[in-house]
Amino acid sequence: MKAHDGMYIGGAWRPAAGTDTITVLSPADEQPVGEVPAGTVEDVDAAVRAAREAFPAWAATPPVERGALIGALRDQLVARKDEIAETVTAELGSPLPFSQMVHAGVPILVAGSYAELAATYAFEEKIGNSTVYMEPVGVVGAITPWNYPLHQIVNKVAPALAAGCTVVLKPAEDTPLTAQLFAEAAHEAGIPAGVFNLVTGLGPVAGQALAEHEGVDLVSFTGSTAVGKQIGATAGAAVKRVALELGGKSANVILPSADLTKAVKAGVANVMSNSGQTCSAWTRMLVDSARYDEAVALAAEAAAKYGSRIGPVVNAKQQARVRGYIDKGVEEGARVVAGGSEAPREQGYFVQPTVFADVTPQMTIAQEEIFGPVVSIIRYEDEDEALRIANGTVYGLAGAVWAADDAEAIAFARRMDTGQVDINGGSFNPLAPFGGYKQSGVGRELGPHGLTEYLQTKSLQF
Repeated sequence: MKAHDGMYIGGAWRPAAGTDTITVLSPADEQPVGEVPAGTVEDVDAAVRAAREAFPAWAATPPVERGALIGALRDQLVARKDEIAETVTAELGSPLPFSQMVHAGVPILVAGSYAELAATYAFEEKIGNSTVYMEPVGVVGAITPWNYPLHQIVNKVAPALAAGCTVVLKPAEDTPLTAQLFAEAAHEAGIPAGVFNLVTGLGPVAGQALAEHEGVDLVSFTGSTAVGKQIGATAGAAVKRVALELGGKSANVILPSADLTKAVKAGVANVMSNSGQTCSAWTRMLVDSARYDEAVALAAEAAAKYGSRIGPVVNAKQQARVRGYIDKGVEEGARVVAGGSEAPREQGYFVQPTVFADVTPQMTIAQEEIFGPVVSIIRYEDEDEALRIANGTVYGLAGAVWAADDAEAIAFARRMDTGQVDINGGSFNPLAPFGGYKQSGVGRELGPHGLTEYLQTKSLQF
């Protein structure tokens, strides 16, 4: 795609207020793939004003009509699927087949789900002698990360539009080209002027300006817990709504009755997909002592097969961060059984698929989010200890449980302090709520629960 040199505000591409730009680099070969404007406070203000102006008419648009326009947006994403996949691969480094299947394919499913929900959701209900109305919150400031550039945009924009909100999007500076493609799709779909707006820029400048803007009614942010805390504090001072999807350190609990080979292979595959850059990745594999050595061998063998199959991490800073964690693991006494911190290639931000054995629950690699292709295998003696380990971090975003039958796995999963658990390899459901406990965030995305985040209630008594 050809990058736009302006912002998408009020239904048109407008020149940026400033002259600074952001160069987008390919993580695979470190070469420039595009350039976008670095938005300023003035750009954010113009976008918020456009969204505020468009809000009354959009909020008054019948939900069925809003749903039809979201459906048209979904159709545009379908038509641009190949271009989207190629763009994601260029700026994120994801292998093209994964970009086609996941980065382009999953957002299409999610957009379609909200096209249907907008038309079927109960925006009004009777409770006793009252009528309760679900009304849009207002202007949404959406700040999205680079790891799933289109999926995270659709996760926020589609339910916000379905609810009747207008949106200003500030995408991650590493992957702004995908966001520009989305803006093109929204325009071609006929989304009214000002209902969706895009400002590219740096987080500390454009992102902060959006979070602080008095014209924004709700800030929806996906990213690190540290930045989420800052946004939460800023919004709290203004008594402003937030939806925060933050970090994770998810446990993959393999109970003694489980099919060990299947569970280990699936666990390694889960972490290696998207080069480990998934907040819900099952980076802690918990295995009973009797089968621990076997699990270690299986995981090492599985990880070795991903050496040439995974892409790079997103940038040099992320590469250094992940390699630093691997060195920290060795320093604290964990044993590398696959991979290591040495860069596998001279060019590009690649990290070796890495598996650690002899990891204890208190180690840094077992407590902190690494966001790279690194698996830690932790031994447990009984289910109570497994539960303590699984719940023993500040996070609670996702996880997995494997057992001989679903009932056994469900019983364990119900005791986990986490927002979403896959049972025996359960598949992705675009209608199921996604979000975390503890420091993994506030609120939920996807399906009707994700739509509710962008609504507020009004009751009339008779």
